[in-house]
Amino acid sequence: MSEAKLATLATAKILEAKIRTRGARVGIVGLGYVGLPLAVEFARAGFTVTGIDISGEKARRVNAGDSYVGDIPSSTLGPLVESGNLHATTDFSAVLELDTINICVPTPLRKTKDPDMSFIVSSCQEIARHFHAGMLIILESTTYPGTTDELVLPMLLKSGLQVGQDFFLCFSPERVDPGNPKFQTANIPKVVGGCTPACTEMGRLFYSQALQSVVPVSSTQVAEMVKLLENTFRMINIGLANEMALMCGRMGINVWEVIDAAATKPFGFMPFYPGPGLGGHCIPIDPFYLSWKTRQAGIEARFIELAGYINGQMPHFVVDKVQNALNDAGKPVKGSRIHVMGVAYKRDIDDLRESPALDVMMLLRRRGAVLSYSDPYVPALLLEGMNLTSSPEDSAAAADCVVIVTDHSAFDYRKLVERASLIVDTRNALKGFASDRIVRL
Repeated sequence: MSEAKLATLATAKILEAKIRTRGARVGIVGLGYVGLPLAVEFARAGFTVTGIDISGEKARRVNAGDSYVGDIPSSTLGPLVESGNLHATTDFSAVLELDTINICVPTPLRKTKDPDMSFIVSSCQEIARHFHAGMLIILESTTYPGTTDELVLPMLLKSGLQVGQDFFLCFSPERVDPGNPKFQTANIPKVVGGCTPACTEMGRLFYSQALQSVVPVSSTQVAEMVKLLENTFRMINIGLANEMALMCGRMGINVWEVIDAAATKPFGFMPFYPGPGLGGHCIPIDPFYLSWKTRQAGIEARFIELAGYINGQMPHFVVDKVQNALNDAGKPVKGSRIHVMGVAYKRDIDDLRESPALDVMMLLRRRGAVLSYSDPYVPALLLEGMNLTSSPEDSAAAADCVVIVTDHSAFDYRKLVERASLIVDTRNALKGFASDRIVRL
């Protein structure tokens, strides 16, 4: 056997041994909703974890054991920091001491709906400056199929090292669902695909040390497409539910009753529900990575574009509902006091990213409404240059119209129905309440 082949086997065996014995030094680039929970799980498993983030404030808070991610309480983070299993830095030279790196940075869309790869590129450039043999690199940022092989791999190959021999490169889609008490990082099955079979196996071995279930696939492109299929599936089906709501609204049919009745079918149907629009860091954005990529191949992603249009129209539909409800009460939108219940993008979390509540509020403000809101998770927000602070729920009683946009479980809906003069419910939060003062989506 050649010396090169022996060296390759030795590199793989050394890294494998480090991972199995928890001796591998783990790095997480990006300490947000994805990166910090992942760092915590590997620290819990006994690895020494270094979190790297360009935000000095995030690094400071992690090192103080002060969590800013809702799914990770400070009581969990603190002991891991105190034990030395987890620390954070803004200095990428820490890569010199690391054996594995997970890249968990944002991949937003530009205004033209094409992917912004700048965070991935800048992270990989920093990693490449300190790159060395025997490393496992895993990209977790949601992106278009081909990113790992076409963008990340060439940057690492400039080192002269060979993928699958001197280092290992994989893609593994993040599947974080903020606020989900049942499924979190540890027990959500982890898909991983590598540039080579050896890369896939190294990624599988790595994740299996800290997570309950790992699903290896044949390539990085398959793994990248998995995430896009998952979120495109949801986006299109929510778009269908929203279109049903639009149609039922025109025909005077209760769309919520329709969906509940259809859901009694034990096969061939899965209920999706309408709402004021899509929010969060995945569903409103990820499908457009796929439509952008398919356009490069001369394919038009018609379902994705149509569903995106329908979902994007829902805040306008909600505002029209509010205007019509106020008209029926003999009031214009202009000058009316409108109180929004819930501004986070979904219930029981503090995340405002892509929240449809912000669109609804901006549209109402442009029509002259006087706005206020209540949200136990969002104490303050900036809306078109206007600083708003969350009001007590009781203040809804003084409003001309209350709009339920995010159905937080902490809200006292019975009291709201008793006191509010008019309610537009976009989430079916008032299911079971009967009142001619309730207008449903």
